[in-house]
Amino acid sequence: MTEILVLYYSREGAVATMARLICQGVESVDGCSARLRTVPPVSATPEATAPKIPENGPPYVSLDDLGQCDGLALGSPTRFGQMATALKYFLESTSTDWLAGTLAGKPGAVFTSSSSQHGGQESTLLSMMLPLLHHGMLICGLPFTEQALNDTQTGGTPYGASHVAGAQNEKPISAEEKILCRSLGMRLATTAAALTKA
Repeated sequence: MTEILVLYYSREGAVATMARLICQGVESVDGCSARLRTVPPVSATPEATAPKIPENGPPYVSLDDLGQCDGLALGSPTRFGQMATALKYFLESTSTDWLAGTLAGKPGAVFTSSSSQHGGQESTLLSMMLPLLHHGMLICGLPFTEQALNDTQTGGTPYGASHVAGAQNEKPISAEEKILCRSLGMRLATTAAALTKA
């Protein structure tokens, strides 16, 4: 079984919804399964700690999840054109895996949500690719052969799936955004399956 780790951080729920759609795309590929994981929030108060097990939603990611995956989809809300601190904090703990080459040669993909159309989605996706490239991962994007990428009036980029949530997070994920999330999961899973057979 080819296993894809879908790892995300979400504050308002849009990125979590996107992650589940990407899992659907992964699991639509024969012989592929998705492992959904999140990261705990980072507190500005040094004494504050998150519970070891989230009260709801998927479990927190562990370094073992990285070693056991055949591919990785990484998702974060846009924070001033970059990924959220909580996800970056986890990635900065992966130097042992970087030294060991745990993710080298595996495919990776990225996804994000922002409150506005021009809220820095593409720079966020590009910034999320950087640690994956340092880990030696092979980046999967969304080609313009995906018709929804040409049709979308909201989110969606060749760099990865995206969503425009609105200033109050009031906008649901559009039909095109859903298609692109599932397509990204399918593309990542298909690539990982081909690489594991090679």
